[in-house]
Amino acid sequence: MCCLFGLIDYGNTFSAREKNRIVKILSTECEARGVDATGIAFNTHTGLHIFKRPLAAHQLWYRIPENANVIMGHTRMTTQGSEKFNYNNHPFPGHVDKMNFALAHNGVLHNDVRLRSTEQLPHTHIQTDSYVAVQLIEKENALGFDAIRKMAEKTEGSFCYTILDDRDNLYIVKGDNPMALYKFNGFYLYASTDEILTKAVKKLGFVNYSRVNISCGDILKINAYGTIEVQQFEFPDPFGDYYGFFRETAYDDDVIDTLTEYAGYFGINEEDVVMLLDYGYDELEIEEMLYEPIIMQECISELRMMEMC
Repeated sequence: MCCLFGLIDYGNTFSAREKNRIVKILSTECEARGVDATGIAFNTHTGLHIFKRPLAAHQLWYRIPENANVIMGHTRMTTQGSEKFNYNNHPFPGHVDKMNFALAHNGVLHNDVRLRSTEQLPHTHIQTDSYVAVQLIEKENALGFDAIRKMAEKTEGSFCYTILDDRDNLYIVKGDNPMALYKFNGFYLYASTDEILTKAVKKLGFVNYSRVNISCGDILKINAYGTIEVQQFEFPDPFGDYYGFFRETAYDDDVIDTLTEYAGYFGINEEDVVMLLDYGYDELEIEEMLYEPIIMQECISELRMMEMC
């Protein structure tokens, strides 16, 4: 899986140097959930900027300027669309009526191909499943609670989205994937898990913070002054039609036998291999994850939790 992270400095608390240090430490902790690519988005007086590269976070040199107060970030573990083509990496740019925005996604969407057809979305060279969320918002030609709600209720799978517009409004769209948001005096920090965020906070030496509760089905809007508005969306069946389709698929026995035998050397059993196949991971993706045991176990744990819901 991937990791979302960010800083909302609504109190103008930090200098440019301090912001770069915060983002560097926070994003490096996020490597636990993805090292294939890293990207950030922020606003300056010249507009919305997106900077991303097919590099692990610790290899990236951030150049966040003084007047950028909201930084939205993403570290990627590739599941669809090669990270070598930078347009497949997060955050993705979007545009609606006189407004630019950036979107990042943690999770796996199952109905992106079907949505492109049923919603008659424009053809794109971007291969990543997440980009369909951008296209659904663009189709509404507006960015706000209503457009985001429609997008979230149409996408199926596991997800948590962050969306930054060019007016420094940050939206957090919480599906069944994790999200941790901490409020400090004058700023917020967020990351996809409490474990990652608490490690970063400790390294940064920050104290005296409170956790902001975010539930599945929440859309949070944090404006440039740190004020939070919350609305809800109806979280769709995380399995959707995709899950039923793949549960009925008869996999090639030779594929399962070979993959299961190989995975067994890494302590992964046949049941977990079949579950990964059911959720759309192909043989090459599963093989790649075997060499990243922490990521593999984290992915299996999240899928098991989804099946228990």
